[in-house]
Amino acid sequence: MEDLDTAVLRTAQSWQAAGQPAVLVTVTRTWGSSPRPPGSLMAINGRGETVGSVSGGCIEDDLIERIRKGGVPAACAGLLPVVERYGITADQARRFGLPCGGTVELVLEPLSARSRVDEVLEACRQRRSIARVLNLRTGEVELRPGRRGGVPQLDGERLLTWFGPQARIIVIGAGDLSRFLCEIALGLGFEVIVCDPRVEYHAGWSLPGVTVSREMPDDLILRLAPDARTAVVALTHDPKLDDLALIDALQSEAFYVGAIGSRRNSALRRERLGAHFGLSESALQFLRSPAGLYIGSKTPAEIALSIMAEVVAAKNGIELPPQVRVGAAKSHDEDARPEASGCAS
Repeated sequence: MEDLDTAVLRTAQSWQAAGQPAVLVTVTRTWGSSPRPPGSLMAINGRGETVGSVSGGCIEDDLIERIRKGGVPAACAGLLPVVERYGITADQARRFGLPCGGTVELVLEPLSARSRVDEVLEACRQRRSIARVLNLRTGEVELRPGRRGGVPQLDGERLLTWFGPQARIIVIGAGDLSRFLCEIALGLGFEVIVCDPRVEYHAGWSLPGVTVSREMPDDLILRLAPDARTAVVALTHDPKLDDLALIDALQSEAFYVGAIGSRRNSALRRERLGAHFGLSESALQFLRSPAGLYIGSKTPAEIALSIMAEVVAAKNGIELPPQVRVGAAKSHDEDARPEASGCAS
Protein backbone atom coordinates (compact mmCIF):
# COMPACT_ATOMS: atom_id res chain seq x y z
CA MET A 1 0.00 0.00 0.00
CA GLU A 2 1.27 3.47 -0.89
CA ASP A 3 1.48 6.32 1.57
CA LEU A 4 -0.92 9.19 0.95
CA ASP A 5 1.60 11.60 -0.61
CA THR A 6 2.68 8.97 -3.15
CA ALA A 7 -0.94 8.11 -3.90
CA VAL A 8 -1.71 11.78 -4.57
CA LEU A 9 1.24 12.22 -6.92
CA ARG A 10 0.66 8.93 -8.72
CA THR A 11 -3.03 9.66 -9.25
CA ALA A 12 -2.23 13.15 -10.52
CA GLN A 13 0.33 11.65 -12.90
CA SER A 14 -2.27 9.23 -14.25
CA TRP A 15 -4.68 12.13 -14.86
CA GLN A 16 -1.97 13.99 -16.75
CA ALA A 17 -1.22 10.91 -18.87
CA ALA A 18 -4.91 10.65 -19.74
CA GLY A 19 -4.99 14.28 -20.85
CA GLN A 20 -7.07 15.38 -17.87
CA PRO A 21 -6.03 18.79 -16.45
CA ALA A 22 -5.25 18.72 -12.74
CA VAL A 23 -4.21 20.97 -9.86
CA LEU A 24 -1.82 19.96 -7.07
CA VAL A 25 -2.75 21.67 -3.78
CA THR A 26 -0.14 21.94 -0.99
CA VAL A 27 -0.72 23.14 2.57
CA THR A 28 2.16 25.55 3.14
CA ARG A 29 1.31 27.20 6.46
CA THR A 30 -1.38 27.12 9.12
CA TRP A 31 -2.31 29.47 11.98
CA GLY A 32 -4.39 28.37 14.92
CA SER A 33 -6.08 24.99 14.74
CA SER A 34 -6.06 23.18 11.41
CA PRO A 35 -7.23 19.67 10.47
CA ARG A 36 -4.21 19.02 8.20
CA PRO A 37 -0.56 19.98 8.80
CA PRO A 38 1.82 21.84 6.45
CA GLY A 39 3.00 19.60 3.65
CA SER A 40 -0.37 17.88 3.18
CA LEU A 41 -1.28 17.30 -0.45
CA MET A 42 -4.41 17.07 -2.53
CA ALA A 43 -4.96 16.82 -6.28
CA ILE A 44 -8.12 17.84 -8.16
CA ASN A 45 -8.79 17.12 -11.82
CA GLY A 46 -10.93 19.02 -14.28
CA ARG A 47 -13.96 16.85 -13.46
CA GLY A 48 -13.74 17.73 -9.78
CA GLU A 49 -12.39 14.32 -8.74
CA THR A 50 -9.96 14.41 -5.81
CA VAL A 51 -7.32 12.44 -3.99
CA GLY A 52 -5.81 13.50 -0.64
CA SER A 53 -7.05 16.34 1.54
CA VAL A 54 -6.09 19.75 2.92
CA SER A 55 -8.87 20.26 5.49
CA GLY A 56 -11.88 18.58 7.00
CA GLY A 57 -13.71 18.82 3.69
CA CYS A 58 -15.13 22.34 3.41
CA ILE A 59 -12.10 23.89 1.67
CA GLU A 60 -12.03 20.92 -0.70
CA ASP A 61 -15.69 21.56 -1.53
CA ASP A 62 -14.96 25.20 -2.39
CA LEU A 63 -11.99 24.30 -4.61
CA ILE A 64 -13.96 21.57 -6.37
CA GLU A 65 -16.83 23.94 -7.02
CA ARG A 66 -14.51 26.57 -8.50
CA ILE A 67 -12.93 24.03 -10.84
CA ARG A 68 -16.28 22.57 -11.85
CA LYS A 69 -17.58 26.03 -12.74
CA GLY A 70 -14.60 27.23 -14.73
CA GLY A 71 -12.05 24.42 -14.99
CA VAL A 72 -8.44 24.58 -13.88
CA PRO A 73 -7.93 28.20 -15.10
CA ALA A 74 -10.67 29.27 -12.68
CA ALA A 75 -8.55 28.03 -9.80
CA CYS A 76 -5.20 29.07 -11.27
CA ALA A 77 -5.40 32.27 -13.28
CA GLY A 78 -3.14 32.09 -16.30
CA LEU A 79 -2.34 28.45 -15.50
CA LEU A 80 0.36 29.55 -13.04
CA PRO A 81 0.63 28.67 -9.34
CA VAL A 82 -1.42 30.84 -6.99
CA VAL A 83 -1.42 31.28 -3.21
CA GLU A 84 -4.76 31.08 -1.41
CA ARG A 85 -5.70 31.61 2.23
CA TYR A 86 -8.82 30.30 3.91
CA GLY A 87 -10.13 31.31 7.30
CA ILE A 88 -8.62 34.77 7.64
CA THR A 89 -11.94 36.28 8.71
CA ALA A 90 -14.45 34.96 11.21
CA ASP A 91 -16.96 34.63 8.37
CA GLN A 92 -14.56 32.45 6.36
CA ALA A 93 -13.79 30.37 9.43
CA ARG A 94 -17.51 29.69 9.87
CA ARG A 95 -18.05 29.10 6.15
CA PHE A 96 -15.16 26.69 5.70
CA GLY A 97 -15.51 24.94 9.04
CA LEU A 98 -12.06 25.83 10.33
CA PRO A 99 -11.86 25.19 14.09
CA CYS A 100 -11.03 27.99 16.51
CA GLY A 101 -10.65 30.52 13.71
CA GLY A 102 -7.72 28.67 12.17
CA THR A 103 -6.18 29.83 8.90
CA VAL A 104 -4.80 27.62 6.13
CA GLU A 105 -2.44 28.82 3.39
CA LEU A 106 -2.38 26.80 0.16
CA VAL A 107 -0.46 26.79 -3.10
CA LEU A 108 -2.54 25.71 -6.10
CA GLU A 109 -0.32 24.44 -8.92
CA PRO A 110 -1.67 23.47 -12.35
CA LEU A 111 0.23 20.36 -13.37
CA SER A 112 2.10 19.96 -16.65
CA ALA A 113 5.26 18.32 -17.95
CA ARG A 114 7.32 21.04 -16.27
CA SER A 115 5.93 19.92 -12.89
CA ARG A 116 8.26 16.87 -13.04
CA VAL A 117 5.91 14.67 -11.02
CA ASP A 118 7.21 11.56 -12.80
CA GLU A 119 10.76 12.33 -11.65
CA VAL A 120 9.61 12.86 -8.06
CA LEU A 121 7.85 9.48 -8.08
CA GLU A 122 10.89 7.76 -9.55
CA ALA A 123 13.12 9.23 -6.84
CA CYS A 124 10.71 7.95 -4.18
CA ARG A 125 10.68 4.51 -5.81
CA GLN A 126 14.49 4.45 -5.67
CA ARG A 127 14.31 5.51 -2.00
CA ARG A 128 16.02 8.84 -2.68
CA SER A 129 15.01 12.03 -0.89
CA ILE A 130 14.74 15.21 -2.93
CA ALA A 131 13.78 18.85 -2.55
CA ARG A 132 11.23 20.19 -5.07
CA VAL A 133 11.44 23.93 -5.73
CA LEU A 134 8.43 25.44 -7.52
CA ASN A 135 8.86 28.87 -9.10
CA LEU A 136 5.58 30.65 -8.46
CA ARG A 137 6.17 33.17 -11.26
CA THR A 138 6.88 30.69 -14.05
CA GLY A 139 5.59 27.31 -12.86
CA GLU A 140 9.01 25.74 -13.49
CA VAL A 141 10.27 23.09 -11.06
CA GLU A 142 13.81 22.41 -9.90
CA LEU A 143 14.75 19.13 -8.20
CA ARG A 144 17.79 18.72 -5.98
CA PRO A 145 18.98 16.43 -3.17
CA GLY A 146 17.07 16.97 0.04
CA ARG A 147 15.38 15.17 2.88
CA ARG A 148 11.87 14.01 3.51
CA GLY A 149 10.02 15.40 6.50
CA GLY A 150 10.90 19.07 6.32
CA VAL A 151 8.24 21.76 6.68
CA PRO A 152 7.39 23.54 3.39
CA GLN A 153 9.05 26.90 2.87
CA LEU A 154 7.20 29.60 0.93
CA ASP A 155 8.56 33.01 0.00
CA GLY A 156 7.37 35.50 -2.58
CA GLU A 157 8.76 33.54 -5.51
CA ARG A 158 9.33 29.90 -4.54
CA LEU A 159 7.71 26.97 -2.75
CA LEU A 160 10.15 24.42 -1.35
CA THR A 161 8.79 20.97 -0.44
CA TRP A 162 10.48 17.64 0.30
CA PHE A 163 9.70 14.17 -0.98
CA GLY A 164 11.32 10.84 -0.39
CA PRO A 165 10.91 7.14 0.24
CA GLN A 166 7.84 5.62 1.78
CA ALA A 167 8.20 4.56 5.40
CA ARG A 168 9.21 0.90 5.43
CA ILE A 169 9.15 -1.80 8.08
CA ILE A 170 11.11 -5.05 7.94
CA VAL A 171 9.56 -7.73 10.13
CA ILE A 172 11.60 -10.77 11.15
CA GLY A 173 9.29 -13.74 11.62
CA ALA A 174 6.05 -14.84 9.97
CA GLY A 175 3.93 -15.73 13.00
CA ASP A 176 0.53 -14.55 14.21
CA LEU A 177 1.97 -11.42 15.86
CA SER A 178 3.67 -10.52 12.59
CA ARG A 179 0.39 -10.79 10.69
CA PHE A 180 -1.39 -8.34 13.00
CA LEU A 181 1.59 -5.97 12.98
CA CYS A 182 1.75 -6.06 9.17
CA GLU A 183 -1.97 -5.30 8.86
CA ILE A 184 -1.59 -2.23 11.07
CA ALA A 185 1.56 -1.11 9.24
CA LEU A 186 -0.17 -1.40 5.86
CA GLY A 187 -3.05 0.73 7.10
CA LEU A 188 -0.53 3.36 8.22
CA GLY A 189 1.00 3.53 4.74
CA PHE A 190 4.19 1.55 5.39
CA GLU A 191 5.89 -0.63 2.84
CA VAL A 192 6.03 -4.02 4.60
CA ILE A 193 8.58 -6.79 4.18
CA VAL A 194 8.46 -10.03 6.20
CA CYS A 195 11.54 -12.24 6.46
CA ASP A 196 11.45 -15.83 7.70
CA PRO A 197 13.68 -18.64 6.38
CA ARG A 198 11.66 -21.33 8.23
CA VAL A 199 9.67 -23.16 5.56
CA GLU A 200 7.00 -24.36 7.98
CA TYR A 201 6.06 -20.77 8.81
CA HIS A 202 5.27 -19.94 5.19
CA ALA A 203 2.41 -22.43 4.83
CA GLY A 204 -0.81 -20.46 4.65
CA TRP A 205 0.94 -17.15 5.43
CA SER A 206 0.07 -14.50 2.91
CA LEU A 207 -1.12 -10.94 3.17
CA PRO A 208 -1.89 -8.75 0.16
CA GLY A 209 0.59 -5.90 -0.11
CA VAL A 210 3.29 -7.63 1.97
CA THR A 211 6.57 -8.87 0.46
CA VAL A 212 7.70 -12.19 2.01
CA SER A 213 11.35 -13.26 1.90
CA ARG A 214 12.89 -16.63 2.78
CA GLU A 215 16.40 -15.19 3.04
CA MET A 216 18.39 -15.39 6.22
CA PRO A 217 17.65 -12.18 8.17
CA ASP A 218 21.22 -10.87 8.04
CA ASP A 219 21.36 -11.40 4.27
CA LEU A 220 18.12 -9.45 3.83
CA ILE A 221 19.23 -6.58 6.06
CA LEU A 222 22.56 -6.31 4.26
CA ARG A 223 20.83 -6.39 0.86
CA LEU A 224 18.20 -3.78 1.71
CA ALA A 225 20.58 -1.54 3.71
CA PRO A 226 17.93 0.08 5.96
CA ASP A 227 17.80 3.85 5.52
CA ALA A 228 16.44 6.59 7.76
CA ARG A 229 12.87 5.75 6.65
CA THR A 230 13.12 2.09 7.68
CA ALA A 231 12.16 0.28 10.88
CA VAL A 232 13.29 -3.25 11.76
CA VAL A 233 11.35 -5.40 14.23
CA ALA A 234 12.44 -8.91 15.28
CA LEU A 235 9.53 -11.12 16.38
CA THR A 236 10.67 -14.77 16.23
CA HIS A 237 11.87 -15.31 19.84
CA ASP A 238 14.69 -17.29 18.18
CA PRO A 239 18.13 -15.75 18.87
CA LYS A 240 19.58 -17.46 15.80
CA LEU A 241 17.23 -15.37 13.64
CA ASP A 242 16.52 -12.25 15.67
CA ASP A 243 20.15 -11.60 16.61
CA LEU A 244 21.29 -11.92 13.00
CA ALA A 245 18.88 -9.19 11.96
CA LEU A 246 19.60 -6.95 14.93
CA ILE A 247 23.39 -7.01 14.56
CA ASP A 248 23.23 -5.44 11.11
CA ALA A 249 20.13 -3.30 11.70
CA LEU A 250 21.74 -1.60 14.70
CA GLN A 251 24.66 -0.59 12.48
CA SER A 252 22.39 0.84 9.78
CA GLU A 253 20.50 4.13 9.44
CA ALA A 254 17.17 2.56 10.52
CA PHE A 255 15.08 4.99 12.58
CA TYR A 256 13.79 2.17 14.79
CA VAL A 257 15.17 -1.24 15.75
CA GLY A 258 13.13 -3.37 18.14
CA ALA A 259 12.68 -6.93 19.35
CA ILE A 260 10.14 -8.74 21.49
CA GLY A 261 11.09 -10.71 24.56
CA SER A 262 10.94 -10.60 28.32
CA ARG A 263 13.00 -8.09 30.24
CA ARG A 264 15.37 -10.86 31.29
CA ASN A 265 15.82 -12.15 27.73
CA SER A 266 16.24 -8.59 26.48
CA ALA A 267 19.02 -7.99 28.99
CA LEU A 268 20.70 -11.26 28.00
CA ARG A 269 20.42 -10.29 24.32
CA ARG A 270 22.12 -6.95 24.91
CA GLU A 271 24.89 -8.68 26.85
CA ARG A 272 25.29 -11.25 24.07
CA LEU A 273 25.36 -8.69 21.26
CA GLY A 274 27.95 -6.63 23.09
CA ALA A 275 30.20 -9.42 24.33
CA HIS A 276 30.16 -11.74 21.33
CA PHE A 277 29.47 -9.42 18.41
CA GLY A 278 31.20 -6.25 19.57
CA LEU A 279 28.24 -3.87 19.30
CA SER A 280 28.89 -0.54 20.99
CA GLU A 281 26.98 0.67 24.02
CA SER A 282 25.36 3.43 21.96
CA ALA A 283 24.08 0.88 19.43
CA LEU A 284 22.70 -1.32 22.20
CA GLN A 285 20.99 1.67 23.81
CA PHE A 286 19.20 2.30 20.52
CA LEU A 287 17.64 -1.19 20.60
CA ARG A 288 14.00 -1.08 21.77
CA SER A 289 13.55 -4.30 23.67
CA PRO A 290 11.10 -5.28 24.98
CA ALA A 291 9.55 -3.48 22.00
CA GLY A 292 6.39 -1.44 22.38
CA LEU A 293 4.54 0.99 24.60
CA TYR A 294 2.91 -0.23 27.79
CA ILE A 295 -0.84 -0.54 27.18
CA GLY A 296 -1.43 -3.73 29.15
CA SER A 297 -1.41 -5.72 25.92
CA LYS A 298 -2.10 -9.44 26.15
CA THR A 299 -3.19 -10.69 22.71
CA PRO A 300 -1.07 -10.71 19.53
CA ALA A 301 -3.22 -7.91 18.09
CA GLU A 302 -2.73 -5.73 21.19
CA ILE A 303 1.02 -6.39 21.24
CA ALA A 304 1.20 -5.44 17.56
CA LEU A 305 -0.63 -2.18 18.32
CA SER A 306 1.79 -1.48 21.17
CA ILE A 307 4.83 -1.99 18.93
CA MET A 308 3.47 0.00 15.99
CA ALA A 309 2.61 2.91 18.29
CA GLU A 310 6.27 3.08 19.33
CA VAL A 311 7.41 2.75 15.70
CA VAL A 312 5.17 5.62 14.57
CA ALA A 313 6.37 7.84 17.43
CA ALA A 314 9.98 7.19 16.37
CA LYS A 315 9.14 7.87 12.73
CA ASN A 316 7.59 11.19 13.67
CA GLY A 317 10.58 12.20 15.80
CA ILE A 318 8.74 12.00 19.12
CA GLU A 319 11.00 11.24 22.06
CA LEU A 320 8.86 9.32 24.54
CA PRO A 321 9.65 9.20 28.27
CA PRO A 322 11.17 5.86 29.34
CA GLN A 323 8.31 5.12 31.74
CA VAL A 324 5.80 4.58 28.91
CA ARG A 325 7.86 1.75 27.40
CA VAL A 326 7.07 -1.86 28.19
CA GLY A 327 10.18 -2.73 30.19
CA ALA A 328 10.23 0.35 32.42
CA ALA A 329 6.46 0.34 32.98
CA LYS A 330 6.42 -3.33 34.03
CA SER A 331 9.30 -2.76 36.42
CA HIS A 332 7.43 0.19 37.93
CA ASP A 333 4.28 -1.92 38.37
CA GLU A 334 6.24 -4.61 40.16
CA ASP A 335 7.92 -2.08 42.45
CA ALA A 336 4.54 -0.60 43.31
CA ARG A 337 2.98 -3.88 44.42
CA PRO A 338 2.38 -4.13 48.20
CA GLU A 339 4.35 -7.37 48.54
CA ALA A 340 7.34 -5.76 46.83
CA SER A 341 7.41 -2.95 49.39
CA GLY A 342 6.75 -5.17 52.37
CA CYS A 343 3.23 -3.77 52.95
CA ALA A 344 0.36 -6.02 53.88
CA SER A 345 -1.98 -6.95 51.07
